[in-house]
Amino acid sequence: MKEKAKILDKEAINRSIMRIAHEIIEKNKGTADLCVVGIRNRGVYIARRLAECIKKIEGIDIPAGALDITLYRDDLALASGQPLVRKTEIDFDINDKKLVLVDDVLYTGRTIRAALDALIDFGRPQSIQLAVLVDRGHRELPIRADFVGKNIPTSKQEVVEVHLEESDGNDEVLIAEEE
Repeated sequence: MKEKAKILDKEAINRSIMRIAHEIIEKNKGTADLCVVGIRNRGVYIARRLAECIKKIEGIDIPAGALDITLYRDDLALASGQPLVRKTEIDFDINDKKLVLVDDVLYTGRTIRAALDALIDFGRPQSIQLAVLVDRGHRELPIRADFVGKNIPTSKQEVVEVHLEESDGNDEVLIAEEE
């Protein structure tokens, strides 16, 4: 991979997450019945940050969970070797909740489709909204985000790399070119 450009730095990521938190509160007319669930791995960290921002804004804790979609992927049969299945942690009832599904990058939509299938195994939310830090386009399924930190037009040869403090030691979003 050849790094091409830094799209977001730490401050820009923090501003994006705070803005998304405000938009979530506004769209849902407050925090009643609101919860967030992040898709493993980086979506979980962003979901937790959103929950913290919402707490700062509204003074209310909202439930935040983690969802592993490995066994719901439509490309599981194509993967070589044994898939790495991580823990799903949704220790709250999602029935009749306004659930915000969170991921780092929205690309083809296939990850979100798998996440929707996985979520339905846990209950029937009142609604499911999608929040992503980066929307890079190139959808293969009719899925769109309700809340977007940054739209980044990319080519299919480019890769969007999201680095977060919790998993990578620093916060940044880069575009790299496959070599």
